[in-house]
Amino acid sequence: MDLTKTTRRQFLKTTVASAAGAAAAGPIIWTGRAAAVKNKNNRPRLAIIGCGGKGRDLVHLASQFGDFVACCDVDQSRAEAFSAGKMDTYGDYRKLLERNDLDAVINATPDHWHTGINIAALRAGLGVYGEKPLTLTIGEGIILRRVLKETDGIFQVGAQQRSGPWFRRAIAIARSGRLGKKVTATCTLGTGKAGGPFMPSDPPEGLNWDFWLGQAPKTPYITQRCHKVFRWWFEYSGGEVTDWGAHHVDIAQWGIGAEDTGPVEINAKGLLDTRKDCYNTAQTFDCTLKFANGNTIVIRDGKSNGIEFKGDNGKIFVSRTAITGDFIENTPRNLQDRITAETARLYTGPLGIADDQFPLATSFGGDLWGKVKTSHMANFFNCLDQHRQPISNVPSVHRTISTCHLCNLAIRLNRKLRWDPKKEDFIADEQASGMINRKQRRKYRLEA
Repeated sequence: MDLTKTTRRQFLKTTVASAAGAAAAGPIIWTGRAAAVKNKNNRPRLAIIGCGGKGRDLVHLASQFGDFVACCDVDQSRAEAFSAGKMDTYGDYRKLLERNDLDAVINATPDHWHTGINIAALRAGLGVYGEKPLTLTIGEGIILRRVLKETDGIFQVGAQQRSGPWFRRAIAIARSGRLGKKVTATCTLGTGKAGGPFMPSDPPEGLNWDFWLGQAPKTPYITQRCHKVFRWWFEYSGGEVTDWGAHHVDIAQWGIGAEDTGPVEINAKGLLDTRKDCYNTAQTFDCTLKFANGNTIVIRDGKSNGIEFKGDNGKIFVSRTAITGDFIENTPRNLQDRITAETARLYTGPLGIADDQFPLATSFGGDLWGKVKTSHMANFFNCLDQHRQPISNVPSVHRTISTCHLCNLAIRLNRKLRWDPKKEDFIADEQASGMINRKQRRKYRLEA
């Protein structure tokens, strides 16, 4: 292990003023090795890995707090277009991580590359902002959690809804018992994509297709397997169940008080296309997960994208644009105050936007979601300074994305599964246990 890299943030403290205005909780104190290198602005030095649309969005957010000096993509044309000659470009993330002047990386690669790159960055001593879903498999999450503990690293997952105060308010209401002793959280995610069979072709010039495939099985290049549409292939992602599920199931599991555990029973059905070279993640899905505390999560396809919490005494619905239902409108002031206090207690640390800036009973339009995204990024940089885990921390997000993975496995096996959340293994089901991990190509196997 390179001790120089793992201790880079112990060298020196420098100060960077946030450009995010009200979205940041005052000035950020950055502890980094970057100040020992050429860094005239005293701002952290950053790199982006994965230069697609999401990568550009995250760079826009993170640039308020630091300076990007490098970018990396296995598609040379993407990296060069992103850099525009203003930063160093790489086609291999391992070469980028050999630099000794970086403080943090943003990982916006396809899902099947998340864990390998995140582990390498943590072992290089860097802060990591990693896109959701956190992992491709349950087994990857178990490994990543261990590596994070071993490296004492700081890792923010891009589950930005945790930085939305109205989502935390919904969680607080669900946990307060006001809806009832037992709660069912229904997550409606949208519908999966159908398509194919697709025809192979030559990869575009500059794309290292073998490297893009990484741990996944070797296959001829197909345009519909790659940029933007990779998530509809089980080899690289988990479809809508892990895409929107990474957001909504995360809120649901906190709301039912199961953020540090998992379901004990999974019933799921869905429509899969098993033909060769077709999109093969679930097009439709209906999953019911029972938890040991008596609460339930339902994950289904549909148009009303969001989360409903329902109990015997009432229900609420929360999405990126609204929070409505019982205990939102016409609620006694003392109860509102109690819920507000509980909302504030749900997460510790600087959240960037105070809860009282948002009205309770209206929809949330305009630039509000942009402010929430900035708040989420600000939390990452604040937690790097204070060396503590951010809002979307690996242990809890691993638990919620594991729930999504369990749904996909139950759909693929087409039967009820029983799960031991303490052991993180299936109960008396050797076939299902064999799917906690996936076979990886040797040259791209996780080194953990």
